[in-house]
Amino acid sequence: MELIWENNHEIRFHIEDGQAILSANADGLLSLAAHFSALAVESPGRHIHYDEYNAFEEGSDEFIVELI
Repeated sequence: MELIWENNHEIRFHIEDGQAILSANADGLLSLAAHFSALAVESPGRHIHYDEYNAFEEGSDEFIVELI
């Protein structure tokens, strides 16, 4: 599965006081929407890992999206 990123995406993910907070600019939201659409047509069990080492902002927690 190919994941395409909009040029100026900014995405942060943190867990604070038991709450998951995903913050993104417009390009970040468009990127995630495209990724979720691509994942939706895959086989169950496929997933995408996001963190500060693969396109989330520095200091972001790991975020995994899995198709069930």
